[in-house]
Amino acid sequence: MTNSKYDALIKVFAETPVFTAAEARAAGIPSRILAHFCKKGIIERVIRGVYRGSQAKIEINFQWEDLALVAMGIPNGVICLISALCYYGLTDQIMRQFWIAIPHKSKSPQRSKTRIIRMRNIKLGQTEIQLGTAHLKIFDKERTVVDSFRYLSKEIAIKALQTYLRQTTPSKPDLNKLLKYAKTLRVDIHPFIMALTT
Repeated sequence: MTNSKYDALIKVFAETPVFTAAEARAAGIPSRILAHFCKKGIIERVIRGVYRGSQAKIEINFQWEDLALVAMGIPNGVICLISALCYYGLTDQIMRQFWIAIPHKSKSPQRSKTRIIRMRNIKLGQTEIQLGTAHLKIFDKERTVVDSFRYLSKEIAIKALQTYLRQTTPSKPDLNKLLKYAKTLRVDIHPFIMALTT
């Protein structure tokens, strides 16, 4: 079914932690050939259109492995909201879906168990974390808390703010940054801060 041309091309992807079907096609490997290599165990289908190499070396804490794989498979995606709150320990919610923000004008990719949120100002508060060998984009704590008031229930948002204000490690709350983000995103969280700090 395949020839040496595809066998040679797939070697690179066999050592790639995450890649998309589009990236494989650009390298000259059709989708039907990807299915063949999945059956042979050379690559693995993670979710629709996203694959990982069976020989890829990626060391990620088991708790975050699926989130990392989904995030790596979404170009320009940023971990946000419930997923970011869970990562920072700012909620007791269970991460039943992977929450990923994309630029507002981008087309929403279809991913299993993934909530795609199209956002403006996607660069605001964007930072990077390392999970194993993977470098992933995520909103910082302050942006995540402010976004909670924009997209989630008041109960979840207030709980996240309350937990954020109480955290002392690895860093203390940065109220100036929090209020700056809130002003930029037009979210009035000042009354909630006052209520929780007085």
